[in-house]
Amino acid sequence: MYSSSIIPKNITEYDLRLLRIFKVVVENGGFAAAENELGVTRSTISVHMSNLETRMKLKLCLRGRGGFSLTEDGQAVYHAVLNMFDSLNDFSLFVNSLGKELSGELVILCSDPLDDAKQKQMAKVIEQINDQAPNLHLVLDTDSIANIEKLLLKDKAHIGLLPNYKPVEGLQYQTLLSEPIYLCCAKNHVFFNQVDNEISSEALAAAPAIHPGIDIDTKGREQLTKLNLAAKAYQFDTRKAMILSGRYIGYLPQSTIQQALNSGDVRIIQPSSLTYKFDLSLVYKKASKENAKVDLLKQAFSKVFL
Repeated sequence: MYSSSIIPKNITEYDLRLLRIFKVVVENGGFAAAENELGVTRSTISVHMSNLETRMKLKLCLRGRGGFSLTEDGQAVYHAVLNMFDSLNDFSLFVNSLGKELSGELVILCSDPLDDAKQKQMAKVIEQINDQAPNLHLVLDTDSIANIEKLLLKDKAHIGLLPNYKPVEGLQYQTLLSEPIYLCCAKNHVFFNQVDNEISSEALAAAPAIHPGIDIDTKGREQLTKLNLAAKAYQFDTRKAMILSGRYIGYLPQSTIQQALNSGDVRIIQPSSLTYKFDLSLVYKKASKENAKVDLLKQAFSKVFL
């Protein structure tokens, strides 16, 4: 039975290394699954975990035929480890914010792939950021709306680009651009060769349609109630592919379908009435721990988009 821990009050770098390994093992659900992320063998991980348990004088996990699981002490240590590494990260962010020149990561997350026009605008934003703060390590990626919001609130990301449909407490939303979204069909759909006044509300209500997969604004929800929502696709590019199949109708912004409109592969249905607005917002935490980086991004985006 373990007694008092032999880990010193001043935790060593070795202790931190073992705790990082423990965190990875827990988050991967066991030794075998953690091998790839850690880049070491299962037997090496086992030695590290045994060393950690010996140093802490605690039984942290159970492994065997029943699989990997945490003991009650292990669960408590895991949550304490998360808090500790969050605190270390906060300290690092704080120290970086004190320097005259911005450094470290600058994380921009988008909920949707960027079309050609937005890619060019984003390139100008990146150019401005790099000119003003060349030591920043820029991270530009896509993620779900929910994950982007969580990462912003946890100070794991600095700016998000996402639709402003359902604001979250603690985040600030600044509209970058607005564009109309229209109901579309492809050239092999029955509606394609019909003039708008020939397409009845009953026919629209019967045709299989695509739900955007999120809780959109009031006007958008009103439009969706008129349709037979038989499929779901959030991303504009995947929704466009479903529409091009000719089996579904669905709403897309004109910028996404402009090329298909020009080539005659897609048409818009009743644009004066079957439409709603899409707002793309610049989203950031109201009280960010790295305000200087957020301010840099806000200025760059405002110059390019507004």
